[in-house]
Amino acid sequence: MKLAGLSTRSAGLLLAGGLLAPLAGAFYLPGIAPHDYKSGELVELQVNSLTPSLNAENKLESVLSFGYYDDRFHFCRPEGGPKAAHESLGSILFGDRIYGSVFDLHMLKDTSCQVLCKQTIPGKDAAFINDKIMKGYNYNWLIDGLPAATVKVDDRTQDQFYSVGFELGSSLAGQLVPHFHNHYDITVQYHTLDEVHHRVVGVVVTPASKHTEMPKDGGDVSCDAAEPMNLHEDRDNQVVFTYSVKWVSSDKSWATRWDAYLHAVDPRIHWFSLINSMVIVVFLSAMLGLILMRTLRKDIARYNSEDAEDLQEDFGWKLVHGDVFRPPQRFELLSVILGSGYQLFWMVVTTLVIALLGFLSPSSRGSLTTAMLLLFIVYGFSAGFNSAHLYHSFGGLSLKRIIITTALFVPGICWVVMMVINLCLAATHSSAAAPIGTLLGVMALWFAISIPLTICGAYLGFRRKTIDPPVRVNQIPRQIPDQPWYLKPIPSALMGGILSFGAIFIELYFIMNSIWFHKVYYVFGFLFLVFTILVITTAEVTVLLTYFHLCAEDYRWHWRSVYTAGASAFYVFVYGVLFYFSRLRLASYASLIIYFGWMAIACFLFFILTGTIGFVASHMFVRKIYGAIKID
Repeated sequence: MKLAGLSTRSAGLLLAGGLLAPLAGAFYLPGIAPHDYKSGELVELQVNSLTPSLNAENKLESVLSFGYYDDRFHFCRPEGGPKAAHESLGSILFGDRIYGSVFDLHMLKDTSCQVLCKQTIPGKDAAFINDKIMKGYNYNWLIDGLPAATVKVDDRTQDQFYSVGFELGSSLAGQLVPHFHNHYDITVQYHTLDEVHHRVVGVVVTPASKHTEMPKDGGDVSCDAAEPMNLHEDRDNQVVFTYSVKWVSSDKSWATRWDAYLHAVDPRIHWFSLINSMVIVVFLSAMLGLILMRTLRKDIARYNSEDAEDLQEDFGWKLVHGDVFRPPQRFELLSVILGSGYQLFWMVVTTLVIALLGFLSPSSRGSLTTAMLLLFIVYGFSAGFNSAHLYHSFGGLSLKRIIITTALFVPGICWVVMMVINLCLAATHSSAAAPIGTLLGVMALWFAISIPLTICGAYLGFRRKTIDPPVRVNQIPRQIPDQPWYLKPIPSALMGGILSFGAIFIELYFIMNSIWFHKVYYVFGFLFLVFTILVITTAEVTVLLTYFHLCAEDYRWHWRSVYTAGASAFYVFVYGVLFYFSRLRLASYASLIIYFGWMAIACFLFFILTGTIGFVASHMFVRKIYGAIKID
């Protein structure tokens, strides 16, 4: 999942998911048809923003991307200015800025040492470029939708694979001034269909640093200079940009051309993640089965017994039957959170199903983000329906109030944080800053589609029959006895959250890598299974802790179930902090704000999602057990 510069994450049967898992990377979005080129036909090379990667110390020093045609880079521009390519909404929001270029490539036409242009780079801009070289910035080019790549070798298997992007420059240990890559050897692999038509199936760029000089007599330029191109920060630098193109025939078909890019470092890690998660599920299922099949069955049989002596000795969860369905405090906020949780749940489920069916091709940049955003907007109906229904069932009377709160609470918080992040990006002149027109377009989608759907859903949910409790609620609340330390809010939530987090933390590593290191994430089959296990684990943990609280005569299960299940978001944030200290070394306050801002949004949404799963499971459990006993 490459989240387009940032580039962050469904329920179903485990067996079906396992069968679909191998197919996750083999399908392509219908409608993206291959382009058949004839010999000599122009093949466009597009340029994208420069993005940071790991530096020489294997650390990421920045999360800021910069446009290829940023004036400080002084790259060669087409006559009349670069023309922007058509991009998806998700691609724009997460930093892609794709333009045409001055490169002149023609199918099957090899070229050698072609001059792009000669530029003068002042010392101030040389310092900027050198800084980006030291931080490991990469070029990002596209040919026929395929990213230009660097060939790397897997240390474990010795297999070659393509790593997206190639270095802006190089810096060796002890080298005072880095080398600036101003020459590009472009190798384009093509597959021949017939004598006339050919398709692009691979792009590899080998950059080089060459202190090339233009001949004074106007003759041909030589690209054989041995001296590297160093940019001096105390004076102007004359830089000649050159390139060569080589076309190589390949047996690789167009349908499998992404296979070299979608390289799994070690697939066994994903399987270990699944086995680890399934062990947790089996353990929790065994505990839950023990409680439901033995303890609860005995409790219900005893409570329904006609022996009066047994009834006098009863204690535990039956004693709070008159309070367990009492509306919780701040039930309006709870209803809004749960409604938004339903919205997120169906968005995730639908996105994963679409990805499993192969409708989110890596060829369509930003398609994953676009799909998630549009589905979140459409499922505003679910948020309105469920929040209004719960709100009315709790005794709420103001339909207008619940509509406004549902429509603005979660999207509003995310929007404010995103605006802070966007301001930081704009202040640093990063190309990832979303344009004003795009932001206005997102707001238009919000107000024109999401809010009307929320209103319609809330109106129907408010009119739906309320959820009546299976037992009568007492007028006077029962006094809650002192709770043992492990059942107090913070310890119980931390215990519950760590089990849910344990089911996902290995896969979370790959997701974080794909987001911050601009890797292509494609194992949606594994992600589907991990999400399924997360849902099961969260539901089981919350039901167990809800049962323990009820046995301790604490009937305040509504909010407890939400933050017990949602506590896994706290561990996700802690993981993000550890990931920062182990893999990142951000040098600017803007990068820190951007990193932790996105982590805050992700953890906030994860809290709402898992909290809703926990509440729904606990609600079903509580209604089931109290509906099974006889109440005098």
